[in-house]
Amino acid sequence: QVQLVESGGGLVQAGGSLRLSCAASGRTLSSYAMGWFRQAPGKEREFVAVISRSGGRTYYADSVKGRFTISRDNAKNTVYLQMNSLKPDDTGVYYCAAAERQFTVEGGGYDYWGQGTQVTVSS
Repeated sequence: QVQLVESGGGLVQAGGSLRLSCAASGRTLSSYAMGWFRQAPGKEREFVAVISRSGGRTYYADSVKGRFTISRDNAKNTVYLQMNSLKPDDTGVYYCAAAERQFTVEGGGYDYWGQGTQVTVSS
C-alpha cells in the first residue's frame, strides 16, 4: 500500500500561483502513475493532470492546460502540481492519487488517494 499526503494549498488572489506537493510513503512512488484531481463545492470530482511513472508523459485537462504543470521527483517520493495564473474557477479541494496499472484520466483507475488540500482563489 501507499499513503499520500497533499500540502501547499491555501488562499491566493486571481492571477497568483501555488505549488502543491504530494508526498508518498509505504511504497516507492515510481511504481505508480500519479494524478491530480479537484472537487469544487457542489460539483463532482474532476481530473486535472496525470504523469507517467518515469515522468516522461503528462496529460492535462483543457481547463488547466498552459497554466498548470505536473512533475515528480521519484527520489523524493513526491509529486508536484505547479499552478500559475489561477482563476476563481480553480477553487476546490485538490487530491493526488496513485494508479498502479494505467495512465488514465478516470478517477476509477486510481488505487490510492490522499485526503486533499484546499485551494481558494479570490477574485
